[in-house]
Amino acid sequence: MEAEGGELYHQRLIDMLEAIWGQGFLSPGGPEEVARLVEGSDFAGKTVLDIGCGAGGIDIALVRNHGAGYVCGVDVEDTVLDHARRLVHAAGFDDRIGCLKVVPGPLPFPPETFDIVFSKDSIVHIADKHALMAEVFRVLKRGGWFVASDWLIGHDGDPSSEMAAYIKSEGLDFGMASPARYRDAMERAGFTNVQVTSRNAWYREVAKQELARLQGPVGEAAAKVVGRAFVDDNIGIWTRMVPVLDSGEHCPTHLKAQKPA
Repeated sequence: MEAEGGELYHQRLIDMLEAIWGQGFLSPGGPEEVARLVEGSDFAGKTVLDIGCGAGGIDIALVRNHGAGYVCGVDVEDTVLDHARRLVHAAGFDDRIGCLKVVPGPLPFPPETFDIVFSKDSIVHIADKHALMAEVFRVLKRGGWFVASDWLIGHDGDPSSEMAAYIKSEGLDFGMASPARYRDAMERAGFTNVQVTSRNAWYREVAKQELARLQGPVGEAAAKVVGRAFVDDNIGIWTRMVPVLDSGEHCPTHLKAQKPA
């Protein structure tokens, strides 16, 4: 799949992913998976940085369902940010959610700014996990938490031919890391209470359901908005994704770690 207008997450892709995952969501599970990710973490009244806020649904869920005091969502593309701002405004959360455009690289915030740094299935686009975790550690307050999910590869080294074909079909500059590399990055940054929890068993079944929906009524409805060829491209992506989920090579994962107090 190719970028449109220089952006990876162009409006047709946003429309396609929302048809599968719900308004404002560009990754699986909707608000229910957000709830599973934040379970055991106290977001009430907290200041949260969301790295890769995407189309806004996640930040709305963090405020509406989990009581976050203020969420600063950052992303690198205008189209998703404009979409997120519209949803935030419609939800009445302009005073509790901000959507900021940033450039790749160091986070534009002073040290110890946030109670929680959050991300859902976005930091796959950041190849250098060690540099990323060092920045997350820097902007967290003492005692603060990193709470994220991401799309991981199950091993270090080159991907299998099946995994390589899937990644190529996505066309989304994936920089996948293994669970071991993420753990090392968090520990080297100084984090404690590191948790790495595979979500492969959950998503490999959900992805098959999503593929069936794309091949059925959801795909038919989406085709009227984004075009039949674009829907068929996405059916091809899911068809390549399911086998590498089944093999375990593609392993969506929850990540949590704490900055020492």
